[in-house]
Amino acid sequence: MTGTTLAAPVVAQITAVEGSLLAFVVLTALATALARDVLAAVIVFGAYSLGMAALYTFYRAPDVALTEAAISAGVTTVLLLLTLAKTTRIDHDVAFESVNLPAVGAVGLLFGGLLLTMGDVPAVGSPDAPVWSNPEVSQWYLRESYTQTGVENTVMAVLAAFRGFDTFGEAVVVFAGGIAALIVLHREVFA
Repeated sequence: MTGTTLAAPVVAQITAVEGSLLAFVVLTALATALARDVLAAVIVFGAYSLGMAALYTFYRAPDVALTEAAISAGVTTVLLLLTLAKTTRIDHDVAFESVNLPAVGAVGLLFGGLLLTMGDVPAVGSPDAPVWSNPEVSQWYLRESYTQTGVENTVMAVLAAFRGFDTFGEAVVVFAGGIAALIVLHREVFA
């Protein structure tokens, strides 16, 4: 090496806000999975989606946060509530399902494995993050997106053109959700 020193990588540290959001998301996910009353599960699932949207906002991904809030917390919750309104609910004496211990063990192992990888995740805004460690890639997108796609907004160019197959899958999911809404509402068109 020619006299350059490599900086030590910045290790991710969980802040109180991030820890609270993660705990909220995990608890609401468990409550959704274990709730016996379908209405309670739908409502807690909506809270889970809002928690994920807040977490995405914390991780500086406002586009993903808006999509999570609009689609998962908004549209999906409304569609599920409409479906419940059109069908009958079964009342249960017990609030939560019984726990399947092998499934809990498998989820615990997966969760533990994920926690072991947290040390390798760069901190939010860290210069060691992969997007900053490969500036030639991000600069190529900024420089070439308009000439390659004709779209002025680089983010839209990446989503619509360079990742077109992926976003096509997302569009199919939204389309399927719209068709499901029409079926639940017994309508042929949105009006």
